[in-house]
Amino acid sequence: MSRLPPVDPATLSPEKRAAYEEILRVRGQVRGPFAIWLTSPELCERALALQDWFPKRGKLDRRLLELMILVLARASTAQFAWFVHEPHAVRLGVSQAVVEAIRERRTPDFEKEDERLVYDITRELDATRTLSQATYDRGVAMLGAEAMVELVSAVGFYVMVAMTLNTFQAPVPGGKLPLP
Repeated sequence: MSRLPPVDPATLSPEKRAAYEEILRVRGQVRGPFAIWLTSPELCERALALQDWFPKRGKLDRRLLELMILVLARASTAQFAWFVHEPHAVRLGVSQAVVEAIRERRTPDFEKEDERLVYDITRELDATRTLSQATYDRGVAMLGAEAMVELVSAVGFYVMVAMTLNTFQAPVPGGKLPLP
């Protein structure tokens, strides 16, 4: 059960209504962190723009972005984030074996080195809030500086997403929790 009441479009202020309409335009529905962030319309609009930018305009491969989101969703047991992003990760080429290992909190046996790298970077950032020189060097060598900046920034953004989802107990559609 969410700690905030469901969004009722009929009761929204003009500012919240404008943000609501923008979420509908970009995402097709208002739920998860956006339903929560709608409480602060300007924050919501800015978060929506950044969230939309990562997959559409960023340099980081979308498959790797989705993998990173799953790693963070599992680390924080962000049920809603896992529910939304697991199908995207699989559709974009993250193997079901990798997804299941992450779900079970096991280190996956990666076949793709870029996935191993993103997993390692995400886990290290989540644990230490920085990267060792060795991990940083691996990341820049494989991804390049621009994609590394995007990856580290995306990790920070999705930590914010997970904290928002968990604090306000965003409901998972259908009520079935995907993570143990």
